[in-house]
Amino acid sequence: MPSYVVLVNWTAEGIRAVKQSPERTEAFRKSVEKAGGKVLSLLHTMGAYDLVAMMELPSDEVANQLALRAGMQGFVRTTTLKGWTTSEFGQLVQKL
Repeated sequence: MPSYVVLVNWTAEGIRAVKQSPERTEAFRKSVEKAGGKVLSLLHTMGAYDLVAMMELPSDEVANQLALRAGMQGFVRTTTLKGWTTSEFGQLVQKL
């Protein structure tokens, strides 16, 4: 299954409602599982991003839908990165 890293920043509305962040985070985890994916890691961070999630998802389309749904709620903005394991990347470069 493809891997994704999602970098998350709270919006002004999101930081005002920060006390509900744990519940929203759990709801996101459940939506990932419902979509056929798996959250590998979810870290609340300080610095340039407020949260970093690593996930496996069935497809780019599912990744995009999850990011759009999260954004529609108005609490976060996301940047999604698609990733390859070292083994997957090795296979990719062998085809060059």
